[in-house]
Amino acid sequence: MDTSILRVRKSSLQGEIRLQGAKNSALHLLTASLLTAERVVLTNYPKDLYDAQVHVGMLEALGKTCRSDDNTIEIYETAAPTTRLVWPGRSIRNTLLILGSLFARVGYGAVPHPGGCDLGDRKYDIHVQVIEAFGGRVFELGGDLCAERSGPLNACTLELPIRSTGATENALLIASLAEGTSNIYNPHIRPEILNLIEMLELMGASITIHGQERIEVTGNPDGHSGARVNVIPDNMEALTWVAAAAMTGGQVLIHDFPYDHLEVPLIYMRESGVRVFREQRDAFVTASKCYPVEISTGPYPGINSDMQPIFAAFASQANGLSKIVDLRFPGRYQYAAEMQKLGVEAGIEGDFLHVRGSRPLRGCNVTATDLRAGISLVLLGLVADGETRIHESWQIFRGYENFLAKIRSLQGNVDAG
Repeated sequence: MDTSILRVRKSSLQGEIRLQGAKNSALHLLTASLLTAERVVLTNYPKDLYDAQVHVGMLEALGKTCRSDDNTIEIYETAAPTTRLVWPGRSIRNTLLILGSLFARVGYGAVPHPGGCDLGDRKYDIHVQVIEAFGGRVFELGGDLCAERSGPLNACTLELPIRSTGATENALLIASLAEGTSNIYNPHIRPEILNLIEMLELMGASITIHGQERIEVTGNPDGHSGARVNVIPDNMEALTWVAAAAMTGGQVLIHDFPYDHLEVPLIYMRESGVRVFREQRDAFVTASKCYPVEISTGPYPGINSDMQPIFAAFASQANGLSKIVDLRFPGRYQYAAEMQKLGVEAGIEGDFLHVRGSRPLRGCNVTATDLRAGISLVLLGLVADGETRIHESWQIFRGYENFLAKIRSLQGNVDAG
């Protein structure tokens, strides 16, 4: 099936769905399997995500054997991983964590430069700081990003300059194999981090969280054991279906809804007219009227940067002016130009994105500039007159498993090719 173009028509979403395992958590747990020679099993694993398939390919290129069945993947090895990741295909941001894991376990690593979504100025200098804090040297060689150490891996005290999810994860991965106790100050504590910590503790590290101040990690330099870990539900997918149901005047029952992970975003959604009813572990979202939003992105439990394109699409249906500011990636508004093609009145003023809602939308040809921009265009296509043709829509399948089957099960008029 050609998934480079999606054709979307106006729909009212009706029905029920079950959330996938979280993309951002699954990728990091896959990386952690590089820290051990023993068997690792991930359950509730979103095996059909494009990014997950790329990551599994990278593990196999390093010497791991991966077998997936339904929503479970088993990872094991017969020899230590190679030190250089040779990967001619599309890269992903997680190569930075692969670099840190190889550095921690075998003392040297070389990976392609990180890929992922183009979100403006997205450097990796903070990852370099993490590796250097543990006694490493980071350099470029033949187009690869490399890290090496000449001596044993010793614990350290590290203060992150910003609350970075990726840097916190890299520090945890490395510290879990270091000799002694490391202290990671100013970490980003969020659900995906807690899922990774759960896995590292099962593998042999001792980890204590001191609120948002620091994480204390006593490593296991003798080598990690295997683990069996459940991937948490995807809060980004959950928020997507909440917005889709509200915008289209639908009624959707969402199973395994991660309420605790979406406390702040749901406050904004409810205050903006969305009706979300809790039914034990499920959520029922029903037809509602959309009101303007004013949000700024920030560390968990706040609204993360990935969520703001979804809020921007939601704002297009609100009666009034909405204001969005992304404090983490100030340039992450490339999608606004694509929204404007559909008739959304959106403009950038300084660091703010302004969206004036309740304007009639008309389907046309647009392009998914990244994963979350792509899904925001799908949301707009569901409320626009005529057909919306989303090019480069493969971006969406990087983060939404079985997307076509799910949205069609909700009576969404979406086709591929």
